[in-house]
Amino acid sequence: MFQTLRTLLLPTARCWDANSERSYQDLFERLDTNKDGKVDVAELRAGLKAMGLGLLDLHEIPDLDFNEFSRYLKEHEKKLRLTFKSLDRNNDGHIDASEIQQSLAELGMDISRENSQKILQSMDIDGTMMVDWNEWREHFLLHPAQNLEEIVRYWKHSTVLDIGDSLAIPDEFTEEEKSSGGWWKQLVAGAVAGAVSRTGTAPLDRMKVFMQVHSSKTNRISLIGGFKQMIMEGGLASLWRGNGINVLKIAPETAIKFMAYEQYKKLLSSEGKKIETHKRFMAGSLAGATAQTAIYPMEVLKTRLTLRKTGQYSGMFDCAKKILRKEGVKAFYKGYVPNLVGIIPYAGIDLAVYESLKNTWLSYHPKDSANPGVLVLVACGTISSTCGQLASYPLALVRTRMQAQASLDASDQPSMSSLMRKIVAKDGFFGLYRGILPNFMKVIPAVSISYVVYEYMKTGLGIS
Repeated sequence: MFQTLRTLLLPTARCWDANSERSYQDLFERLDTNKDGKVDVAELRAGLKAMGLGLLDLHEIPDLDFNEFSRYLKEHEKKLRLTFKSLDRNNDGHIDASEIQQSLAELGMDISRENSQKILQSMDIDGTMMVDWNEWREHFLLHPAQNLEEIVRYWKHSTVLDIGDSLAIPDEFTEEEKSSGGWWKQLVAGAVAGAVSRTGTAPLDRMKVFMQVHSSKTNRISLIGGFKQMIMEGGLASLWRGNGINVLKIAPETAIKFMAYEQYKKLLSSEGKKIETHKRFMAGSLAGATAQTAIYPMEVLKTRLTLRKTGQYSGMFDCAKKILRKEGVKAFYKGYVPNLVGIIPYAGIDLAVYESLKNTWLSYHPKDSANPGVLVLVACGTISSTCGQLASYPLALVRTRMQAQASLDASDQPSMSSLMRKIVAKDGFFGLYRGILPNFMKVIPAVSISYVVYEYMKTGLGIS
């Protein structure tokens, strides 16, 4: 990616002087293809397209004359200089592989010595296995990332990839995002993306719950047969039963999870130090448990409303009132234990698979570490979330069965372990995976919708 920069735009970059106006002038003239004295968005995009790079927010860039272009590069260089100095821990004027590895580890991105050497090689022009200031500047001058923290941010395993489950580890925000207020915009954008995504895939989600509760060896429910049955019973609109509360619970759960995560991180990490990956997992799991405890009654309501028959409940409040009157407060926490236990395998495997996929990709494409591309990030997130679902699905099925059976007599309400034994005895091991087909079918459309809506929301909220 950066080789094109060297051959197309910066053929004499090795000899650049940081204060040389002429080097900026040469670059400007190469980008200004129509020679009108300005670089517009089209010329900037065309000049950077071959490198796979972006520069600022291309939707908001005005036409740049040379003075403006030069001013941007000078400001960018100042930030790059500060980052270079922070990485050069022994102040010898060079960055080596161990310094890159240590700095990334402090930012929560653990890579092997071999991978840190590959990243170093992508910037090392003279083959010394060390990067000086000129090599560092050339590598990042036209790159939107200004420091390693921004590079790590590209690889953040974002919960914006909403697949309908709320067990993922919360988003990580930088100190700059927290101080500027950008974090809440990202949370709002993610919540709206999740709402649209869940609404778009609600029929498949209802089919999953329907099969989890009603399907068995003696009562096989096919995908097409299940949809026909639901439409005949309640019409086309019945496919979206339970979606209202499924969308409504996104906001409180996201807010509680984020606040709890920040508090748990402070408790688990030393003051002034970045949190390590295993502590981040612990903090995320505890935050997920805290959020699930707070909003779990809404989970029970969602299951009941999803499975309801026509005319059974007039709405969410009517459902809650009838459950409270007939079954008591305990009914709102049926299935709570398997739901809580399911957070650990889901979040742990999701995070572990994502880190493995990320490191594998980095080992083959170290020079693209700061710009992996949308498809790579979405693919890693989708695969890791799917693996997390596979591990936790039996617990999710048991949770849903217990939520649905809460209206039965106390004697007919089995515990988590006895219900699992009963399902395996009746339907075999794969009985624990009833409904997983529609669950898998909704992953790709859910991820696609949530990502597209998230990008539009970021633009609308002014997040670059």
